[in-house]
Amino acid sequence: MISIIIPTYNNLDYLKLCLNSINKNSSCIFEIILHINEGTDGTLKFAQDNNIKYSYSSINNGICIGCNNAARMSKHDLLLYAHDDMYFCPNWDTVLINEVKKIKSDYFYLSGIMIKNGHIHDYSCGENFKDFDESKLLNDYKSLRFYDFQGSTWAPHLIHKKLWNKVGGFSEEFSPGAGSDPDLNMKLWQAGVRIFKGNSECKVYHFGSVTLRKKNNNIFKKNISSKANKRFLLKWGVSIKFFKKHYLRSDTKYNGPLGNPLKNTKYFIDLSKCKLMFCYLFLLKLLKINL
Repeated sequence: MISIIIPTYNNLDYLKLCLNSINKNSSCIFEIILHINEGTDGTLKFAQDNNIKYSYSSINNGICIGCNNAARMSKHDLLLYAHDDMYFCPNWDTVLINEVKKIKSDYFYLSGIMIKNGHIHDYSCGENFKDFDESKLLNDYKSLRFYDFQGSTWAPHLIHKKLWNKVGGFSEEFSPGAGSDPDLNMKLWQAGVRIFKGNSECKVYHFGSVTLRKKNNNIFKKNISSKANKRFLLKWGVSIKFFKKHYLRSDTKYNGPLGNPLKNTKYFIDLSKCKLMFCYLFLLKLLKINL
């Protein structure tokens, strides 16, 4: 029923933990498809020895290309994109499947919530795979409360394969991956999707930013985030922040399918700021000044 797409880059210890959690804590039928970037740490041999379906690139092609390649190999109708540094808590899949059944449509974008590096950030079961306390998490995860929220752009996310194919999956101009999630959401919005829901009962423990980035310093994160924002603005005419605030109403409590944005004074002030920045960036692009 679900094809689980996981891009990975020389991250075998986290990947093994992720796959073990899926096998241990899932209820529904699923297949796992990896996209292996390089795989020089033993990941490639691990996948071959364990008969795990995978696509492969000899270099780090990132999230966008990797997920698109892996998704082409899927045999199920539902695609779930996940990071290799996530541990899936029990019943994660049952929660999402029940949501799909209630929606009765292929037009949705559903996600779970992330513990530690994400929505529930004041709880820890370890900083890395070496000191991860699985027993503690399994004892506590049900008591970690959050709310169902609007406008999710977070992994793990679930969409229908038909919809994924219709919008072309992840836009590869956002490679290696920064900005690709809100871009996918914008493409889904343009296609008519209005259900963007984060389900608080679907939980993963997220170690954070070790999936395809081997540089974790703040300067590196700031630089790639800045480039992603500029790329999104030049493509769509509005910023990621504007789209999430006025269209997706991200992180507010979920109360049903989204409507059109409320075009009040704040909307037009924020839109004007976007247009001014767009003109500035477009001018720099015409002058061939490096963004």
